[in-house]
Amino acid sequence: MGLQAGRQAGLTPRRNIDCEAPPGHAMKIAMTQDIPLAELAPRLMQAMLPHVPYDGWSETALAAAARDAGIDADIAALALPNAEAMLIAWTTLVNANMAEAMASAHNLKIRDRIRMALVTRLETGDREVTRRALNLLAQPQHAALSAKLLWQAADAMWRAAGDTATDYNHYTKRLILSGIYSATLLHWTQDDSEDFAATRRFIDRRIDGVMRFEKAKAKLTGMAGKLPDPARFLGRLRYPAV
Repeated sequence: MGLQAGRQAGLTPRRNIDCEAPPGHAMKIAMTQDIPLAELAPRLMQAMLPHVPYDGWSETALAAAARDAGIDADIAALALPNAEAMLIAWTTLVNANMAEAMASAHNLKIRDRIRMALVTRLETGDREVTRRALNLLAQPQHAALSAKLLWQAADAMWRAAGDTATDYNHYTKRLILSGIYSATLLHWTQDDSEDFAATRRFIDRRIDGVMRFEKAKAKLTGMAGKLPDPARFLGRLRYPAV
């Protein structure tokens, strides 16, 4: 039945909901014209996450997010121009959500704070979104970005845990946690256990291993402090006491 025939029969034409802008859409677009792109990016990312499992980190997902958030598509493309910008915005959003969730965790032991940081990042994320991100970051052209985002994640977790180290420990802590987090992500994306119990046990084993290493390192450092100074000994050989 054609549209004209349908009208003659008293039928109401079906609206194309997929292409129709939501109520107030034009007004919302007008309100975003003067907002800095840096402020639009997290809004766009939040709106984009439901679309990533289906459309990936793509222009299609971004266009859907812009429509949902009432942001002009051209402006959205400036705020998140490519997959790299999308992944950076996603990591920033996850880091912020994790830090907010851990705001009252400073009364816990450091081991428990790090465990909470790891678990919180997983609980506030979506596995399919993470899979899509990992698949993209595994590509050779994104190797540098992958390392950068992993380091930022480890740094955000340590900061949320209250770490204030500025010496070499600042770097070793983040390097070790980067290894734990990357291994945990791979385990989590394949975990089918109830409430991700297997991943939680995996995290506990990794943290226990690091704690044993730190205790052993502290013990060796203490022992080294009690050993004679080789330079001082050699100096005595060269300049014997008279």
